[in-house]
Amino acid sequence: MDITYDNVPTIPEQTVLEGILLLHDSIFGDAYDLAEKINKRQKLLFTLAYDHDSVIGYKIGYPCDEKKFYSWLGGVNANYRNMGIASALMDHQHVYLREKGYGRVQTKTMNRWRSMLLLNIKTGFDITDTYLDSQGD
Repeated sequence: MDITYDNVPTIPEQTVLEGILLLHDSIFGDAYDLAEKINKRQKLLFTLAYDHDSVIGYKIGYPCDEKKFYSWLGGVNANYRNMGIASALMDHQHVYLREKGYGRVQTKTMNRWRSMLLLNIKTGFDITDTYLDSQGD
């Protein structure tokens, strides 16, 4: 296994974007919805994990303002989980953001994504609010 990481401060080239969308669909089941949302956003940062040329993990986020960044979406291929890839993606994203002058990173997650919730807590995120959506989640 040859895992590499990259930060891409624009929408990635088509083959990489397709890899992200396929991975996102395998995890969340809504790649079409994500593609539409990506096309509507400005100033996206893609933090990517590759095994050779295949996208095996991603984090996508965007600036809220000059000092605060929102880490929006992310996931790791099921075959690569529990290998520290999500942690490494977060580290790569946060190093890049510090270098760009951001002082805060904000995110949201759901109880059903407990591994992401635990990773956020382990890396220093504070829970500042909870809420129920219209489906009671």
